[in-house]
Amino acid sequence: MKLALCLTLLTGCLTLGVSGQTNTTMSTNKIETATLGGGCFWCMEAVYERLPGVVSVTSGFSGGQTVNPTYHQVCGGDTGHAEVTQIEFDPARISYAKLLEVFWQAHDPTTLNRQGADEGTQYRSVIFYHGDHQKLIAEKSKLEAQTHFHSPIVTEIVPFQVFYKAEDYHQGYYDANSTQPYCAVVITPKLEKLEHKKVIETTVQIKP
Repeated sequence: MKLALCLTLLTGCLTLGVSGQTNTTMSTNKIETATLGGGCFWCMEAVYERLPGVVSVTSGFSGGQTVNPTYHQVCGGDTGHAEVTQIEFDPARISYAKLLEVFWQAHDPTTLNRQGADEGTQYRSVIFYHGDHQKLIAEKSKLEAQTHFHSPIVTEIVPFQVFYKAEDYHQGYYDANSTQPYCAVVITPKLEKLEHKKVIETTVQIKP
């Protein structure tokens, strides 16, 4: 269970303050923002870092009622937040629709509040759309994706309100901890599968 791993990782770690980012425009200089939840954010971050056109990927929380939640609080399942990745991307190089194509392949959108052994509302499948344009694309993408699944897709499509960045040690977690048991058993096989299908690149594409 990832919850048990969460508690282990927290031992000896300082609780870091985080600040919220409200729903203001993020499209200056032609850079746009997507906020997606597909289970553990360590996994989703590693996937989206390997897409050309993605400028940055930040792990954090969205969709709940607790202000400035800690990872420990979110793991408890009482804050209402989902683990999400906030993705800044260059629409001239990769479209929002393409990000969603990868989203459907990077997790199981048919399991309610669960991804594998990770269970709880914090692991729900959710798209937080930034504006009506993204909403329309997301709804169309969900309908198209449904044709590839036997079970109904349960992914929520809801308006983005606020994003809270997770503690610093979560950022770039897989790349810094790829030999850790959760990374080796859960994330690495998923990346290898997506790499084999040529959905993502084999190396991180984000420029330092």
